[in-house]
Amino acid sequence: MATNATNIIPMGPSGTKRELIGSSQGLRHVWNSLQMVARTDSAVLIQGETGTGKELVARAIHEESLRKRGAYVTVNCAAMPGGLLESELFGHERGAFTGALTQTTGRFQLAHGGTLFLDEIGDMPLELQPKLLRVLQEQEFERLGSGRTIRVDVRIVAATNQDLAQMVQERRFRADLFYRLNVFPIMMPPLRERREDIPLLVRHFVDKFAGRMNKEVSHISDEVMDVLSGCDWPGNIRELQNVIERAVIMSSGPELRLPPLEPKGVMHSGARAQARTLAEAEREHIVKVLRQSGGVVGGRNGAAARLGLARTTLIFRMRKLGIGSEKAAAAGDFASEMGAVLA
Repeated sequence: MATNATNIIPMGPSGTKRELIGSSQGLRHVWNSLQMVARTDSAVLIQGETGTGKELVARAIHEESLRKRGAYVTVNCAAMPGGLLESELFGHERGAFTGALTQTTGRFQLAHGGTLFLDEIGDMPLELQPKLLRVLQEQEFERLGSGRTIRVDVRIVAATNQDLAQMVQERRFRADLFYRLNVFPIMMPPLRERREDIPLLVRHFVDKFAGRMNKEVSHISDEVMDVLSGCDWPGNIRELQNVIERAVIMSSGPELRLPPLEPKGVMHSGARAQARTLAEAEREHIVKVLRQSGGVVGGRNGAAARLGLARTTLIFRMRKLGIGSEKAAAAGDFASEMGAVLA
């Protein structure tokens, strides 16, 4: 099943395409903002929940900028302690500290003429923030252990899943650095606010992983799509992608089979804004399939086969989710028991 190319937002006149997939208003607002700022040298601050695609947008900004022939360098500010992060950003001279056996070039210097992406900027230690501010203002710095000033020409794109404005009020982030980074803010919408994009993303990830695994997974049932579209996905696109990869692994035929979904605090916001967890969504899906099979669990046309599960696995899931026993279903008392369970 090929993803509809019209739903992959193109990255401008260069003709390159990234996986910014969807047609929702929220995503199109992100794309329009990206287009406005990409060909400037202004600092960009991308904010949003984890897994919403902030790094993807950062790279797209670089690829559509006038610096696209330069380096695109990334630093995760949460991945290392302050002392090591300072050396990573600015470099160090031999002997600058214990273990510094050679001179090292920092990420700022590596990104000269290009773009430096500072991921998880909200986790940067306070003591290092003034040094970063100086580079942003003056485009110059010194390596650790050196008094020689190095000038660079670097465009900064930063990202965070934290509320930096609130952190400024709580004195956990410098106000002057926040204002320097927040020249052009881009807010990434969470997946629960762009539900119309979920079917497109599901189909894209199914194609991607099925191709990688040399599988033919060509059909996604309405029931499966309803389950996936009805969850809030606190991990956003990253979580959805992981679930689809697991589903493709478990699918042995042309139809996508959902893996067992563990209970999570995920909300469903339908017409009545009714809350449900992933476990509840899975429970509803199993009940639908059981109804379609007439309450039969095993056998070629039973619910287990339709769900792509072993009979014993389905019985275990039914018991765990409180759906009812195989005995009741086989005895023809499934409808009444389902009514009691779902009441």
